[in-house]
Amino acid sequence: MDTVRFTLAGREYGSRLIIGSGKFESFARTREALDASGAEIITVAVRRVNITDPSRESLLEHLDLTRTTILPNTAGCTTADEAIRTARLAREAGAGTLVKLEVIGDPKTLYPDNEETLRATGILVKEGFTVLPYVSDDLVLARKLRDAGAGAIMPLAAPIGSGLGIQNPVGLRLLIEEITDLPVIVDAGVGTASDAAVAMELGADAVLMNTGIAGARDPIRMARAMRLAIEAGRLAFEAGRVSKRMHASASSPLEGVVR
Repeated sequence: MDTVRFTLAGREYGSRLIIGSGKFESFARTREALDASGAEIITVAVRRVNITDPSRESLLEHLDLTRTTILPNTAGCTTADEAIRTARLAREAGAGTLVKLEVIGDPKTLYPDNEETLRATGILVKEGFTVLPYVSDDLVLARKLRDAGAGAIMPLAAPIGSGLGIQNPVGLRLLIEEITDLPVIVDAGVGTASDAAVAMELGADAVLMNTGIAGARDPIRMARAMRLAIEAGRLAFEAGRVSKRMHASASSPLEGVVR
């Protein structure tokens, strides 16, 4: 993709698409989707995927770890203390200090508990983690997380797994325009390729998705579609769209036309 590369935690990536590893029918299918998507980062739920018991099959066995970054996440945690313990477990298992922080505050919507997320971020940053917090599209909270040392901000587009697409483009744009010194990665709710393209056109640095690919009728084709959408959306953002107008503007101006 002929565009500025994506930098996260001091490392450059050629793809601005991050995929999740849940909900696929097999580890082999997950690998197929990863390859089709072109993504170089994949999230792994520490509490749901085996990363500590070498006697059991693991997703890691199916990945090329020389070109794929594993992003452990704290999915399933409902308090800051749970999430902190989970991040420490991932580090002890050799997964490193890069972590996607999820602290869920509501079991129905899976909305994040923003207060607990902020508290956990501050503690984990002091312990040397690079923390990527999953949060609501709240500009004030994003500022506080930045001040707490977060390595990126990951605002939701819609509830996790809903496939509703971007529900608050104005809020996301305000957040993206304000948080210019950290990557803003749109997370949760992307359902199809056009949702991913819109996120990139708003100026997001990257998009993370799982259900939008894994839940598709053909996950491999959808992974390819998401790859193309991310590229198209980013190029459109960099190119700069025409301004919106209330009235027509002729493609072939009449000035100079001989009558």
